[in-house]
Amino acid sequence: MHNKLASGYLSRQPYTAGPAVPVRELHEGYRAEILAHLLLLDDEDRRLRFGTQTPDEVIHHYAERLNFNRDALFGSFDSQLNLIGMAHLAYLPKLKGQSQAAEFGVSVLPNSRGQGIGTALLARASVRSRNTRIETLFVHCLANNRAMMHLAHKADMRIEYAHGDADAYLTLAPASPSTIAEEAVNEQWAGFDYALKENFKRSNAAWSWLLNKLVASPT
Repeated sequence: MHNKLASGYLSRQPYTAGPAVPVRELHEGYRAEILAHLLLLDDEDRRLRFGTQTPDEVIHHYAERLNFNRDALFGSFDSQLNLIGMAHLAYLPKLKGQSQAAEFGVSVLPNSRGQGIGTALLARASVRSRNTRIETLFVHCLANNRAMMHLAHKADMRIEYAHGDADAYLTLAPASPSTIAEEAVNEQWAGFDYALKENFKRSNAAWSWLLNKLVASPT
């Protein structure tokens, strides 16, 4: 938990974002997409994401209370601009004698797993954390959350188990000119990817409308 965040453990190498999956930062305007994404998770996925049984009303409450000015949220979109993966980087209060920390939570829709989306979201959150002076990235989840445990091991996080729960810690190196540039480039690339998908979706919608019009009004 947070009282353990002063540990001097350091991963073998800084965890950085890769180019495989575009990850876009989410703002207030994406609140509806975030809600829709979370509501698509089944009961087991919700239990693994939030650590307990999570009915729809709790999901609604969570989405309504998201503070985009305090925390950072990131998302991955498919070709139809459906939010298929999202991460919440929650900044934790600074405690005396503890490192400055942030908690990472992630969810990926079932049909989109195995594509590196969770890895990309963790990497994106790690770079943001470094650039905002976060010293420790923290994950709390159920010990039987195999996807999260795999992600934590892949990032070389220190993992502690207790009473069916797991806490994972990644001590981050300070920001550098390369991490600042990396974040800017990744956000620019994600914005470009989103714009392409948006234009493609609009083009398909226009063609669909035109074809339906021609079918409905034969000459």
